[in-house]
Amino acid sequence: MVAQDLGRHSASFPDQTCKVLSDAVLNCSWKDLFVLLGLDCLRARSGKTELVCWQWWTFSALFLLIFSSRYGAVFLHHTPTPFATPGLDAELYYVRDDIINHYALSFILPVPSEINSLHFTWQARNKVEYRLGFQVDNPAAMTLPQSNISAKGEVPRSLSVFRVDLFCLGRLDAEVVVTVQLNLTAAANNFTVLNFKRRKMCYKREAPPTTVHMRAHRNVNLAPTTSTRVFYISVGVCCAVIFLVAIILAVLHLHSMKRVELDDSGSEGGSSQGLSQPSTQTTQYLRADTPNNAAPITSYPSLRIEKNDLKSVTMAEAKAKVKDIAISRERVTLRDVLQEGTFGRIFHGILLDEKDPSKEKRVFVKTVKDHASEVQVTMMLTESCKLRGLHHRNLLPISHVCTEDGEKPMVLLPYMNWGNLKLFLRQCKLAEANNPQAISQQDLVHMAIQIACGMSYLARREVIHKDLAARNCVIDDSMQVKITDNALARDLFPMDYHCLGDNENRPVRWMALESLLHNDFSSASDVWAFGVTLWELMTLGQTPYVDIDPFEMAAYLKDGYRIAQPINCPDELFAVMACCWALDPEERPKFQQLVQCLTEFHAALGAYV
Repeated sequence: MVAQDLGRHSASFPDQTCKVLSDAVLNCSWKDLFVLLGLDCLRARSGKTELVCWQWWTFSALFLLIFSSRYGAVFLHHTPTPFATPGLDAELYYVRDDIINHYALSFILPVPSEINSLHFTWQARNKVEYRLGFQVDNPAAMTLPQSNISAKGEVPRSLSVFRVDLFCLGRLDAEVVVTVQLNLTAAANNFTVLNFKRRKMCYKREAPPTTVHMRAHRNVNLAPTTSTRVFYISVGVCCAVIFLVAIILAVLHLHSMKRVELDDSGSEGGSSQGLSQPSTQTTQYLRADTPNNAAPITSYPSLRIEKNDLKSVTMAEAKAKVKDIAISRERVTLRDVLQEGTFGRIFHGILLDEKDPSKEKRVFVKTVKDHASEVQVTMMLTESCKLRGLHHRNLLPISHVCTEDGEKPMVLLPYMNWGNLKLFLRQCKLAEANNPQAISQQDLVHMAIQIACGMSYLARREVIHKDLAARNCVIDDSMQVKITDNALARDLFPMDYHCLGDNENRPVRWMALESLLHNDFSSASDVWAFGVTLWELMTLGQTPYVDIDPFEMAAYLKDGYRIAQPINCPDELFAVMACCWALDPEERPKFQQLVQCLTEFHAALGAYV
């Protein structure tokens, strides 16, 4: 094979369509890796192969490049087919017998002023990467050449054509030298750089070519390129239309929502009446049929709203709130790490009695790592105070804190030896195959009753938890369950929290619709979360709505869809969950009603067993 200039100078070029490849070129070995450049139109005449061009000036050069994997170099082989350079009587080879003819590469070929496009045909047998670049010595007379292929990429494996456009600006008369640089790389140490120079005469015109004319000129050739461009343009237009429609729908949706301030409807009361069933019982991802469950958010009665901007609390303010329960760090001994997140940890610790150091008490110790930010530390202290000062057998408020200067704060809570409820449930699920009787349905209902009792107490005290879930409960070996605050929960259970664009991680899958849409929290929204927690109990710690995109949760719930009924969950118990998920907060039961209903169901299970 050969790399050499093609064509023999002729006084006149016929204005006719020319054959793309001559027989001489087709006789080349296609098994070799090659790049074929500049052969646009050939025709056979009198047993010879001549270069004949019409309307377009083309690169008169044929390059067959072979990248040898053995030697890691570029090799060019000779072919007996002679081609002459325009204006020259002798043959001019660029590469011959594996030697590059640098004189031939430095030879500058003229391009007629009326020609604006150069076409190249190329192909590679193996993977060869290229980088294409252009230079002009007179930018005032000619724009930088443009190509219809990317500046870098991979040489195509099939015979392909690409184009280089040379447009004069028409501002002045000048001769412009154009340099086309082609870098070819087959391996890290196997590359070749080829520089081809062409000279074009540009003339001053009264009306320089416009951008529209240039684009029209560029689109004349190469049907495959044009069709590909049309395809991408069509795809882009479709995407733009879809994006515009999505924006319009989002704007209409936001304007249709009217945010209202909601106040608490009053005390829970001690009614022992049974649960009032919601207007429909939603089951297993089925759309709710009745209009009542689709009541608009704007029709909700007033609910008590609790809005606390935790990020606005400073470290000094957070420490001041717990100053009266602060103790010396010397009284605390850290033992095993029970849970660990990105910046937070929960330890099993020992607390020495203040009056009698020989007496010890086991505690949970919540703290942060050294790289935790001040915001994270402040949030841990603030959220730890959620249940402070409340006393109930099913609540676990903090008991002490250590906030000495220079040390990371520690929050202490009474110890529950079976630990986090969610982790306990998942351990039970793993052991279920070997010991199906490890935990009974009656035990799970008893846990739900205890959680409902603790939440009923919070409702009477007008305290809204806002993050009720199995992850924020603990359990001991006597099956006693206690509700805790949500300090460090976002860090220890990151998959349960999602940011919906407001820079705040929220438990989206546990939240009521009014909380998702308007950030409105109430005792009724805690009831919704209790229904999801009950579902967690019956599934032994599975994640609710696991197949639903968090960004779609609000629309999903508004359309009346609910989580599926767990396997082996009695219909009566699932009906309790369904009551908690009514769209209208007023249709949801009170916690006292839930306690009554679950207690009766627990008794029925005991009688049945």
